[in-house]
Amino acid sequence: MRLGRRLPRSFLARPSIQVAPDLLGRVLVRVLPNGDRLAARLVEVEAYEQGDPASHSFKGIPTPRTEVMFGPPGLLYVYFTYGRHFCSNVVTGVDGAGSAVLLRAAEPLEGLERMAASRGTDAVRLLCSGPARLTQAFGIERPDNGVDLVRDRSLFLLSGAPVARRSIARSTRVGVNVGIERRWRFFERGSPFLSPGRPSVPAVATGSR
Repeated sequence: MRLGRRLPRSFLARPSIQVAPDLLGRVLVRVLPNGDRLAARLVEVEAYEQGDPASHSFKGIPTPRTEVMFGPPGLLYVYFTYGRHFCSNVVTGVDGAGSAVLLRAAEPLEGLERMAASRGTDAVRLLCSGPARLTQAFGIERPDNGVDLVRDRSLFLLSGAPVARRSIARSTRVGVNVGIERRWRFFERGSPFLSPGRPSVPAVATGSR
């Protein structure tokens, strides 16, 4: 599979609800200090925006935790959750918008042995099947918060091959108890690498293009 070119900032400078489905099929890449590379194809994401009660940016006021989410598009927003895990988001929209896309699941492509060591399992389907699992597989932690995915040499997004609209499904998001009516979870229909989380409302197709 050709991994393509870096995604430009202009691609991400749109509302999260527009960027999210277009991120499916794109490739997250991490280049390790020894030159080895980790790569995974995104198959599941969720959109979050300012004014969305389920979003960290809901009130529109940056905090020390959420400052990066209000930054320019293309930054990596990393947060700690449940006192145990880190999760990774791609900042979208315009500077100050408080818009981001949560990376929920991906299909491992390169560096599977390193991912397995980080995850403590060699089950390929489980390496990146969930936002915390994906982040752990890539070794993403607090120091990576604010990394510029457009310019950074060791952590970035490649164009990959976008998933056709007819193969994308959408549903309500997983693990939220407010804003539950919003169908802002997008995923590749039939992918074996999706997260095990279940939305409150069944998925629907996004249509064809």
